[in-house]
Amino acid sequence: MSLLQTAGLFFLTALAEILGCFLPYYWLRKGGTPWLLLPAALSLSVFVYLLTLHPAASGRVYAAYGGIYIATAFLWLHFVDGVRLSVYDWAGAGITLLGMAVMVYGWTAAH
Repeated sequence: MSLLQTAGLFFLTALAEILGCFLPYYWLRKGGTPWLLLPAALSLSVFVYLLTLHPAASGRVYAAYGGIYIATAFLWLHFVDGVRLSVYDWAGAGITLLGMAVMVYGWTAAH
């Protein structure tokens, strides 16, 4: 699996996790319907399934996934919550993405 494919899969995984956690939050904090718990459970199930598709040991997957999760969370913050990101947000996301790329490159270089 290429670095770009891995990053794309991590991005989908992060979206599934964030959505699965956002819907119960929305229900509890924003007065949404309890029916939001059903798609939340489905989304978290998809999140777990997507984690199993990565070709590395689980600890490596979780570590590298963190970089994409942080960047995706900032995108969610901007596009869903409407918060303007600072230069520090962008820089931090870039650093975590670089870290993810180094780790994933190591998966393929070690073989």
